Amino acid sequence: MNSGASFRQALSERVIVADGAMGTMLQAYDPTLDDFDGHEGCNEVLNVTRPDIVRGVHDAYFAVGVDCVETNTFGANLAALAEYGIADRVFELSVAGARLARESADGWSRGDGRPRFVLGSMGPGTK
Repeated sequence: MNSGASFRQALSERVIVADGAMGTMLQAYDPTLDDFDGHEGCNEVLNVTRPDIVRGVHDAYFAVGVDCVETNTFGANLAALAEYGIADRVFELSVAGARLARESADGWSRGDGRPRFVLGSMGPGTK
């Protein structure tokens, strides 16, 4: 069964629980300016500079029983990344964020056979 069909099937059978505040969880790791590659507060950069932190957030949510996590891509849009001077990295940071979430979900699904899902996160940015 493909992941879309699997997700719809799960929705028809039970309440699906999603993760919570990605940004708050990332900040709890106390990332440094170097972790942000000089772009302080740009959480999406952590997808490539500190994938261990992003994966840790996904894993923490799965560990407490959520069914799905959001990608760390809320600010991966032209307007938000332009504020940091890195608008040209939208694709790179988005793909990295999606890959990390999917890898974590797949790992947890293999553990007990219960499917875990990934939701793409798209935020409006600050404008």
